[in-house]
Amino acid sequence: MTQYCLTVACPSTRGIVAAISGYLAEKGCNITDSSQFDDMENGRFFMRTSFRSEDGVEIEDLRRDFAETAERFDMVHAFHDESRKMKVIIMVSRFGHCLNDLLYRWRIGALPIDIVAVISNHMDYQKVVVNHDLPYYCIKVTKENKAQAEAEQMRIVRDTGAELIVLARYMQVLSDQMCQAMSGRIINIHHSFLPSFKGANPYKQAYERGVKLIGATSHYVTADLDEGPIIEQDTVRVTHAQSPGDYVSLGRDVEAQVLARAIHAHIHHRVFLNGEKTVVFPPSPGSYASERMG
Repeated sequence: MTQYCLTVACPSTRGIVAAISGYLAEKGCNITDSSQFDDMENGRFFMRTSFRSEDGVEIEDLRRDFAETAERFDMVHAFHDESRKMKVIIMVSRFGHCLNDLLYRWRIGALPIDIVAVISNHMDYQKVVVNHDLPYYCIKVTKENKAQAEAEQMRIVRDTGAELIVLARYMQVLSDQMCQAMSGRIINIHHSFLPSFKGANPYKQAYERGVKLIGATSHYVTADLDEGPIIEQDTVRVTHAQSPGDYVSLGRDVEAQVLARAIHAHIHHRVFLNGEKTVVFPPSPGSYASERMG
């Protein structure tokens, strides 16, 4: 039996859940997991439903025959084959902890994605990536060639069919044009629990302020630097006895975990954009494969 999921966003009204469950039942599908959220403030309804096709119905038939229901409720919706792996490009600069963590999770099957390329503005991780039998592209970025560099990056996106870009500590600011072209399809990891300690040396700033919590934030990239809709956050406790180096080490760990969880949510279609915020549903049973993500 094939496992699918249906994602829906629409104006809030009566009868949505009944219409969806009734449709799936008519098509010989059995719902295995379902989450929904009614945003009463904005009048928006969000729903993610996992189901099995017990009678062998094809996803194309599900999409075609659902059109009437979708139109009736003014739905933005999509059917997804949960066995299909999303094509992902990872971009990295000189901090490799998130890249290495993602490669490990990918290799053991805990992060079921299809990594189609790794792009960097340095050569530091070429050997690591090539040893994983993955293509590595080094594209230098300067003020003078930024437009050409991004054009080459977008060419790789098109050629590989990449559906998601992950900025795994990629330390270049993307242009407004690239952010708009990949809206909702670029995930970044930020080295603080936003909003806090922006700019250079955030852990040094945190140390000097004597903070007791440090953390990380993963968000979608928009033209507003580090202001995109937040997907995942976490913190780790520190004490007065720890050094700035301790902060960096702990920060690297939480960054890797938060980024992995954000990617996991996105590739399983659990994240819905809701204005400047997100709705993030919990994982379906069994979706964490062979290990929990952090």
